[in-house]
Amino acid sequence: MTIRETLEQWEIEYLSPYASHSKDSKGRLKEEEQCDIRTVFQRDRDRIIHCKAFRRLKDKTQVFLTPEGDHYRTRLTHTLEVSQNARTIARALRMNEELVEAIALGHDLGHTPFGHAGERALNRVCPLGFEHNEQSVRTVDRLEKSGKGLNLTIEVRDGILNHQTIGKPHTLEGKIVQLSDKIAYIHHDMDDAIRGGILKEADVPKEIGDVIGYTTNERLNHFIHDIVSTSFGKNEIRMSEPVAEAMKNLRRFMFERVYQNPEAKSEEGKAEVLMETLYLYYMKHVDDLPEEFLNLLSEGEPREKVVCDYVGAMSDRFAIAKYEEIYIPKSWHV
Repeated sequence: MTIRETLEQWEIEYLSPYASHSKDSKGRLKEEEQCDIRTVFQRDRDRIIHCKAFRRLKDKTQVFLTPEGDHYRTRLTHTLEVSQNARTIARALRMNEELVEAIALGHDLGHTPFGHAGERALNRVCPLGFEHNEQSVRTVDRLEKSGKGLNLTIEVRDGILNHQTIGKPHTLEGKIVQLSDKIAYIHHDMDDAIRGGILKEADVPKEIGDVIGYTTNERLNHFIHDIVSTSFGKNEIRMSEPVAEAMKNLRRFMFERVYQNPEAKSEEGKAEVLMETLYLYYMKHVDDLPEEFLNLLSEGEPREKVVCDYVGAMSDRFAIAKYEEIYIPKSWHV
């Protein structure tokens, strides 16, 4: 018996009867030989961590564009916080922690530069539309490894695709990541807003604080404990009704005070113009795309989709550098 087979047997004996078992995975888009020491979900996690799209997350906006300070979240730190929240919940509920981790680490691989501002811009200017969850799946299926993709399992791809609130994951592990994503961004976005002077802890409405706490740490602790206690031993992952309602109200509060705050979002209009401009430029100058994207065109991919692939994959810094290279005059010298 290989190490992988031993781990698969351990899952069957130890994990919850409602957990996803590596041995029962629906497989990959392309069949490949199994690893002798890692389960399929462990391999997916490793492939995601080692891919280029994951590394670019370190220089992609989470909420605040180009903040002055080293302690504000980026898309990468957001991803790591989602993963940690999800793993804590999965371990407590005896769910498949490797599957949860792979989904969490991959859920935002297709996100644009400049956060949701970049996503809005591409969705508006591209006739095919742009949604970051769909682009995350396209990234792992088509864009990584020079068009070969990462060939992830069906379960991980499903969790990535369905991580947004409107999604319907087919595994409980996917549902854990879905909730963990919401917990993470509400928690750390409020923490960053307080750090930036946009909010104070005392601003949290009493009807919310009385249910889930008055500090970021209290709220995070309460959310995770509530999911574990409410879901333990059940074939579902959910919050209790009072906590779910408090989260809904807290999310509404964050939209009013942070996500739509003119001070916090003052640079987003510029970012959207930059993204639209780059998209339109490459639509007219498609030959300026890197070779791997030209290969996608030669294989019959729509120009609009491939230009979105390139512009959407950029980091904040690279997008700004490209804009300057194309549109900002250089000093003349002999």
